[in-house]
Amino acid sequence: MNQDRYQRQITLKEFGIEGQQKLNKAKVLVVGAGGLGIPVLTYLNAMGVGTLGIVDADVVSLSNLHRQVLYTEAMVGKPKVEAIKSQLSAQNSSTEIHTHQTFLIIENALEIIGAYDIVVDATDNFPTRYLINDACVILNKPFVYGALHAFEGQVSVFNYKDGPTYRCLYPTMPAADAVPNCNENGVLGILPGIIGNLQALEVVKIIAGLGEVLSGVLLLYDTLTQRTQRIKFKLQPGNNEIKVLAKSYEFNCDLPLKSIEASALQKLIIEGSIELLDVRTEKEYHRQHLKQVRHIPLNDLANRSSELNLEKTVYVICQSGVRSKKAIAKLQELHPGKDFVNVVGGMNQMKNYVDTY
Repeated sequence: MNQDRYQRQITLKEFGIEGQQKLNKAKVLVVGAGGLGIPVLTYLNAMGVGTLGIVDADVVSLSNLHRQVLYTEAMVGKPKVEAIKSQLSAQNSSTEIHTHQTFLIIENALEIIGAYDIVVDATDNFPTRYLINDACVILNKPFVYGALHAFEGQVSVFNYKDGPTYRCLYPTMPAADAVPNCNENGVLGILPGIIGNLQALEVVKIIAGLGEVLSGVLLLYDTLTQRTQRIKFKLQPGNNEIKVLAKSYEFNCDLPLKSIEASALQKLIIEGSIELLDVRTEKEYHRQHLKQVRHIPLNDLANRSSELNLEKTVYVICQSGVRSKKAIAKLQELHPGKDFVNVVGGMNQMKNYVDTY
């Protein structure tokens, strides 16, 4: 450990060389290498956290660059974990960086999380957060939470020293259509940087034993007024006694869905005519869409489903893969026995193929 590099924070009497040594020994897993994950990883790496793990299955896209500021135009199309590892290694060559180019799922969550001391939730969806929470409770690991919505953000710390868990704040996973996300509602580019830095700060406080950790406190931040609000919550009985992961971490939806990945769908489109349905809004559709697609907004689907060629398998796409599931639920009610397939990740995963056809 090069003390000269970290001299300015070692000089802090509350932190000192002991705090720096704690950072150097720490192992932190960041789930998500997007708007929140980048500021978390950048500052933890710069400050001297010895081992960083990164979980992300996505690739860099042009639409990421306004907020995911560690990526460059030359990186578009590359796996995020590869791109960010290169940038972080250039920033601090002494950090041990482990990449996990995968989604965090039931089958790998305990194994991946088990290798680290602290988990940072830098995701954008409820199912993964519930999975992170339950795995951290089972493994007795604290996790630092951050979330974004338009001009507002949230930060908290769960499962810290037997404190409240994520389920104490959000007991039940909401329905899929009740959950807006950044892909559909947008986000001001600077907001992930602010919230991500607050998450990184909580990680450093946990490792070094500084200040008051946001355990049992939800910090709300409003960019438009520069105001913060603190909401306290308590540990609820049974939430820290989880022993096994649930059978499924999906939105409240009982549908047994067929699904297809973006690369496989691209091959089908190139090979011949397929019935592809886009259920996004008019604005989203006109901004960017696939050429061989039939457009029926989700809200119009009940009245216009007769426009579909139901003699074929209907592949359903939206922006992120959430509304398409709801569309399939409607279609299965209207046309039982017909074949519908969800496009995993929606247009966000098709972006590398949009200009191909």
